[in-house]
Amino acid sequence: MERELAPFLVCFMARITIDRMAFYAFHGCFKEESEIGTNFQVDCEFDCDTAKAEESDSIEDTVSYLDVYQTIKKEMEVSSHLLEHVARRIINALLDTFPQIAYCKIRVHKLNPPLGGQMRGVSVTLEQYRR
Repeated sequence: MERELAPFLVCFMARITIDRMAFYAFHGCFKEESEIGTNFQVDCEFDCDTAKAEESDSIEDTVSYLDVYQTIKKEMEVSSHLLEHVARRIINALLDTFPQIAYCKIRVHKLNPPLGGQMRGVSVTLEQYRR
C-alpha cells in the first residue's frame, strides 16, 4: 500500500552573525560608570529568509548588516543601569525595524567591570522569536 507523502514546506532561513561590535558607552549602576563610561562588546545573531537575496545578489533583498549595526549603535548610545535593559532595547529595536528578522539573539558584554576582582567581563544574553 502506497503512502501519500505530505508536501514539504520549504523555508530558506539563514543565521547572520555580527560578532564583537565594540562600543564605548555609559551603562551601569555606579555614578562613575554613567559619567566616565567603559568598553562594551555586543554580539548579534539573527535569522531571516535569504532565498531572494541568494538568487538576486541584491542588498535590497536581505537585511543589511550596516543597518543592523547602526540600530545597535543607536541603542548603545542610550545610557541604562542594567545590561538586561540594554539587550532588551536592542532586540526590540531590531524586531521593530526589520520585519524580516524571525529570531534575534543579543549578548552585551561589559568589559573589565568594577567588581573588585580581575575578570575579562560580564555579559547578558537575551533571545527572542518573532510572535
